[in-house]
Amino acid sequence: MNRKKVLVSGENEKIRNQLARFLSDQAIDVETASSFSEVRNRLLSSNDFSLIVVSLDPYDVLNMQFLQSLKTTNNRLGIILLSKIQNTELAITLLKEGTVDHIASRDNLAGIFSAIKNEFNKIELIEKNESYLRSLRKQKSEEQKNITRAQYLEEIYDATLENLITALDLRDVETFGHSRIVAKYSQVLAEILGIKEKNALDNIRKGALLHDVGKIAIPDSILKKPSSLSSQEWEKIKLHPSLGFGLIKEIRLVKEVGNIILYHHERFDGTGYPKRLKKENIPLEARIFALADALDAITSHRPYRKERDFKVAKKEILDNSGTQFSPDIVEAFCSLSLERWGKIRFETTKLMHSFKDILDLQKTLNEKGN
Repeated sequence: MNRKKVLVSGENEKIRNQLARFLSDQAIDVETASSFSEVRNRLLSSNDFSLIVVSLDPYDVLNMQFLQSLKTTNNRLGIILLSKIQNTELAITLLKEGTVDHIASRDNLAGIFSAIKNEFNKIELIEKNESYLRSLRKQKSEEQKNITRAQYLEEIYDATLENLITALDLRDVETFGHSRIVAKYSQVLAEILGIKEKNALDNIRKGALLHDVGKIAIPDSILKKPSSLSSQEWEKIKLHPSLGFGLIKEIRLVKEVGNIILYHHERFDGTGYPKRLKKENIPLEARIFALADALDAITSHRPYRKERDFKVAKKEILDNSGTQFSPDIVEAFCSLSLERWGKIRFETTKLMHSFKDILDLQKTLNEKGN
């Protein structure tokens, strides 16, 4: 990762210096502060820190309010709170309200590094997105004058899309390639249902690729939790469609793309989220995607179970017709043989880079950046 400045604070000199040395060994630019008052002074006089790692009592209302005010004035600043919070409700509140971005134990160096890496990735994504938006606004005024510039804009859009998808893939090994497979399934289902227009099919593809982009804003402590999620953690997970819609709504967000991102967890019977839409009130592209998403999930390996075959997937989809899935989408799915669906999956996956190739590429780019 590129070197970014991190401020480490804590009154315990031994722990503070141990953490600073560890992070320096990971090619992270570190400065230290011996007290929170020093942190306040440093931050008020300088804005060149990307991240602060601070050891504080989470019940210290004044200091928590100061952290929250920092986030209000500088939403790029990442804050990692070092604390063994026993009160889960308090921890969720601090994360939900945006007072801090991550909470880690002081002695969990790997966890602290993981949180820092996640924050750096988020900053880089924001910078790439902002760079793209600046280019988009500049080029839009010239689209009617120069078709070449319009094509160039499309290339930038696709590159940004690929960057976002790669970032999501790198964050979750277990679902690597999922978005690309469900994008293909969605396009096939759309064509069966009579959608033939090239732009509409491409927008469905893009929406499917970006459907889980909102998970970038979900902490690793929740997203990668090996055990069952608490009700509060599950509520945070359920925010990702709205978070994803908000994250990219300015990137030429056409209707089909936005509908898939925002409504891909709605259910035909009205029990889904975030809007609890029912039947045909759910946009067609979102109903298409819901079945494509389930088809891949059932036939893919997950940490908690082995992959299942397309025969099992078909039975589960039929069993949930009219509840989870729209019956007309189920009918479109059943119009193709299971062998054909298997071939579509094979043809899609063989074109993808392996997860190792992606990691090697990221390592090479990081080494060049350093």
